[in-house]
Amino acid sequence: MAVVPLDDVWVDANFKEVQLKDMRVGQPVEVRADVYGGSVTYHGTLVGLSAGSGSAFALLPAQNASGNWIKIVQRVPVRIALDPEQLKAHPLRVGLSTTVTVDVRDTSGALIASQVRRVPIPVQPSLGDDPDVQARIARILAANGGTRTGTGCKTLAALQ
Repeated sequence: MAVVPLDDVWVDANFKEVQLKDMRVGQPVEVRADVYGGSVTYHGTLVGLSAGSGSAFALLPAQNASGNWIKIVQRVPVRIALDPEQLKAHPLRVGLSTTVTVDVRDTSGALIASQVRRVPIPVQPSLGDDPDVQARIARILAANGGTRTGTGCKTLAALQ
């Protein structure tokens, strides 16, 4: 089960590592989502970096067992916080494609590479007989307008 807070959406933009040298925390960002045909522009700010490149956390990372090395520019997820009022007017959903433009003229903030993004550690509770876990799940579902039943869904069926 994944709980996604749609009122607090962010963008993780995958920039080439060589593009990060001029990026600073707090720099202004413009984001255009393909879902609106590029007609809607969101405004946000740079918040931080992921802990590693996309390939570092890939399910099947590339192996170099032969010893030959070809340098491949990595893409690093950069977290962008968006204006909540703009999200209310034009909601976004998880997994949409965007075009991101960062204004790198203001160099007063900390280097983006020095700030690892902070996100809550996902909680993966056991769905056993622990009443505290069951109560927490019920509160999360109730707060997000969910129900406690589902067809063919063991996780939701176990909550009943």
